[in-house]
Amino acid sequence: MIVEGYRFKPKLWTILITALFVAVFISLGNWQLSRADEKKVQYELLEQYAKQPPLSLPAHSVKLSDYQYREIEIFGEYLNDLTIFVDNKIYQGRAGYHIVTPFKVKNSKLLVAVNRGWLPVGDDRRILPEVIPDKSEKKITGTVISPEIRALKLSKQVTPGIVWDNFNLQRYQEITGLEFQPLLVLLKKTEQDGLIRDWHKPDSGATKNFSYAMQWFSLAATTLIIFIVLNVKRSY
Repeated sequence: MIVEGYRFKPKLWTILITALFVAVFISLGNWQLSRADEKKVQYELLEQYAKQPPLSLPAHSVKLSDYQYREIEIFGEYLNDLTIFVDNKIYQGRAGYHIVTPFKVKNSKLLVAVNRGWLPVGDDRRILPEVIPDKSEKKITGTVISPEIRALKLSKQVTPGIVWDNFNLQRYQEITGLEFQPLLVLLKKTEQDGLIRDWHKPDSGATKNFSYAMQWFSLAATTLIIFIVLNVKRSY
């Protein structure tokens, strides 16, 4: 094709490669836009749920999707002997632990894993910070989030300690031999037990995904421009 003294006649293989890269970049941009929409919906749910009264957790097993991001209240007692320390949790630039303790729901065979808050690491990592046991029956309130749930096959020879790199609900159930609701509760700040519960409500994060989408679309446009420039030559 010749237009005003310039010839555009790319080779077939350059057309195919360019089309492939442009299609991939556009697809990645669209995926980032879909992620931005998902995060926006999630954030709107958080805002909506924050204005609603807490739900009571029933005695039977529930679906995480019915309670995620909701504030719930539970009556029962902690099983303090099964507390674990989740390591490498940073608060205001300082290393520490999240303290997770199972909570036995009254009149139910099911337990709930409760993240009771953060404690700092001491000068000697071999000595764990003291967690004051709470032995009374009580009502607790907290926000439901999704725990990591992954099927693991544990060796019977392994004796797990109480310091974990991350919290995994399936592993917790297998080690304790107890049955848990499929959720994790972030305990509300009102408890007076020396633990820090500065749970930050995240922003939607949609802006970051939108920015990534624009980068992918820009790459698609840049690829197309380079293809055109390299294949346009002056006709003699």
